[in-house]
This record gives sequence, C-alpha cells and structure tokens, in this order.
Amino acid sequence: MAKCTAVIDIGSNSIRLAVFQKTSRFAFHILHEAKSSVRLSENAYKNNGFLQHEAMERTALALGEFLSIARSFGARKILCVATSALRDAPNASVFLSRIRRDHDLSIKVISGEREAYLGGMACANLLPPIPEAISVDVGGGSSEFTLLRNGKVEQLFSLNIGTVRIKELFFDTDNIAGAIEYIDEALKQLPHFDTTTLIGIGGTFRAITRALMKKEEYPLKKLHAYTTDETSFLRFTDQIQDSTPKKLRSLFIKPDRFDTIKPGSLILERIVRYTKSKTLICSGVGVREGVFLGDLLRNSGDRFPANYNPSVRYLLDTYGLHSTHAQQCAHLSKRLFELLHVSLGISPEHHRELSIAAKLLSIGVDVRYYAYQRHSHYLAMNTLDYALNHSQIALIAHLLLFKKGHASSSLVPKEGYGTLLPDNSTLDALSALLWLSHILLASRIDASEVSLHVEEGKLFVSGKHLYLAREQLKNIVLPKSLIVVFD
Repeated sequence: MAKCTAVIDIGSNSIRLAVFQKTSRFAFHILHEAKSSVRLSENAYKNNGFLQHEAMERTALALGEFLSIARSFGARKILCVATSALRDAPNASVFLSRIRRDHDLSIKVISGEREAYLGGMACANLLPPIPEAISVDVGGGSSEFTLLRNGKVEQLFSLNIGTVRIKELFFDTDNIAGAIEYIDEALKQLPHFDTTTLIGIGGTFRAITRALMKKEEYPLKKLHAYTTDETSFLRFTDQIQDSTPKKLRSLFIKPDRFDTIKPGSLILERIVRYTKSKTLICSGVGVREGVFLGDLLRNSGDRFPANYNPSVRYLLDTYGLHSTHAQQCAHLSKRLFELLHVSLGISPEHHRELSIAAKLLSIGVDVRYYAYQRHSHYLAMNTLDYALNHSQIALIAHLLLFKKGHASSSLVPKEGYGTLLPDNSTLDALSALLWLSHILLASRIDASEVSLHVEEGKLFVSGKHLYLAREQLKNIVLPKSLIVVFD
C-alpha cells in the first residue's frame, strides 16, 4: 500500500482532516477530506478565553471520528495541530489531556508565527510562481500574515483578529464601528508591504471566492489560483455586509457560513484596504498542506526541486504506465518549438504548457484507448491543481483534445473555458506542434531518430521509420505557414 499521511487541523471555528497519499518521492494527491464546524472557541471570547464544555465535547467527538477515518486508509502518520483556540485558552490542558487519554493522540499547539509559516510555505510551493506577495489566513480566532518573495518565506505575523472573535466581541452586540476600530488598530502592527498581491487562505476567503466565481459564471470550477481584482472583491464584500440571510443565499453564500461571513468579510475588507492590495489570489491550500509538506520536504528546505510539479508527477505516476511515447513526444515537441515558434508567432512563454501537454499525452490510454484524448483532457483539467494558473491548466488540457481534420480552435466548447485560452492562431499552432510530434513518432521510435531542419520556410523531416508519419500527416490541420517536407 502506498504511504498515507493524515493531517488534522483544529481551528477556532472548524476542525479539518486531509488524508494524503504519496505516489513517488514528492508526488501526492488527497485521498479524503472531512470537515466539522465544531466551533471550539464558541462563547470563549465572552468568557476570558476559556473553552466551554459543549464546544470541547463537539470537538472531541469529531476528532475521534476523524481518527477512525484516518486509520481506515491505513495512515502511517497522523499529524495533528491546533491553532488559536487552544493557543489562547487558559484551560487548553484539560482538552489536550482528554484527547491524549481517550485517543492516544498528542495534539501539537502551534504558535501564530508557525501557523503563518505553514500556510505561506504551502502557497509558495503549490501556487503558480509569484515574485512577491503577502498571504493572509483569516481564521476563527486569529489572522496570519506571511510575506513571500521568490518562493521563500520572509516575514511572519499573527494578529488576534478572527471571525468568531470579532463576531462574539462586536457583531453579537451590533457594534460594527467598534469592530472596525479594533481591526484597524490591530493592523497597525503590520509593516508596510511593497507588494500589491494578496493571497487569501482559509474558509472565509474561499467562501467569498466560491460565491464570487458563481456570480461571475467563471468558466473553470477551481478555487485554487483563482484571481480577481480589488474593485470586484470589495464590491462583493460590501454586498455581503448589507445582506439579509435571504440575500446571502442569492449571493451563493452557504447557510453554515451565515453567522461568520459578515465578520469575516469585514476583516478581509479592512486588510485589503490597509495593505492596498490590487490583485487577490485564492489559495486552496493552507495549514494542513503546510503540515504535510513540512514532513514531505523536511530534507529539502521545505521546497520542491526546481521546475518540479507534483500534479504532473502524480498523473504520470498513476496514469502514465505507458508514457514512454509521451516522453519522446515531449523531447520532439521541444525541438519543433525551438525551430518554429518565431515563424508561427507563438510566445516563448508557451513552451512550458506545450511540454507538459506532451508529457501527459498518453495518460488517457490507461483509462481506455478509444477516445483516449478525451480522457487525457478530463484528467488534466480536473487533476492539474498545483503550481499552474488557470489559463495554463485550460491550455494544457485543451491541447490534449484531438479530432482528425479539425483545428484545435474548432474544438473549444461554446460554454467552457474559452476565455482562458490564447488566441485561435496560437492555440492552433501549439496543437499542431504537439500532434505533429506524436505523428512523427507514430512507429514508437526514439525522438533522436528524427532529424529536423528549417530551410526557406519549410520544415524538413528525415529518418528511417517515417512511413506511418507520412501517411498520418493528413490527419493534422497545420498552420498555413507551416509546410512539412519528408526528405
């Protein structure tokens, strides 16, 4: 059985479980997730931070069942961390001792700075590369801030502003002005950040992002790496602040968020204004992934190797049993790209997407050979989650679609991800290079056996085993400027 690790994150508002399975040294995927809104800190802030009996009972019950789930997957490690609620509670030891006694589990209560580090480190590894950004994790009891620069964690901050804390101290008495004053005063502890890019972590930011995506009819159903701007985000948080429960439903806010979404959106609104953020990116990863990566990458400085993508590696580990041909296509498509991208008007930046698409060319075969291109497209679209933006994911997945005698641009769904794709000329040219590499290697030869050179605007191809390639070339729609000649 592949190695599984379970991570449990006990927050002030929710307790969450994720079961991770490794498929090779650094590649992984999530086998199972569970969440329970136990509200561990409920009524604590009204009682000098003391955890209340009912809340501890709920949390203990949920934790016991989470452990049962983890063991059902044969988890070799169970890593459990707790944040603000247990960090702040004078009677935390009562709960910790009970869990140790009843479940033989030691809960690690982490500092605010460690919490900020884990969330920021997860973003640095699993979001597309961002030169500089600040990650913000608004939880139930506190908010954590991490300055990220070139994939490294630079500064850490933890402030006592969280959704449940603000709700109980201010919203329950309808003291919104007091909440704003409290939040703004806390934010003064932060230094001035030069970056205008904010990465949102945590349930509140994800809830707002999910609702905003539905409202905008966004074409891709992926929260992770969704990007919006300050104006759109603040306009939406203003609507949330002014909404009745009925109106919140129409804004696609789920009922289990009704009592904390307003204090949460207010905290985020004040943070966005204070930091003068212009670009907002949603992170689908946070403390749980940070805990897992801290264990996975412990001998490599908490970073993946350069140019490593865990989602691509997972797909190849799981569905790439017959990927030798695809690897050769990746080598040949690289050579084709280097020879032709200028004459075809393709930006150099698209080389990465073409390379990944080539590597994933055959993953659908392990589902079913017939219409395998469609299976490859589906797997890529739904499994490429990490270290790529939505435009890159849409392009890679779409390049895997193929239909004889059809240009790639003719295969774009009428209601789909078309707005995320490059122009039709670029799309068709990239697709032609990908599938040309596939056809030139139709006899399953090594890419090194194919010789290529460009002369007078024509691509000359030579080699010993190209009979099938000559025959199948008619199946591809090539750009008008691309003429292929077999020597």
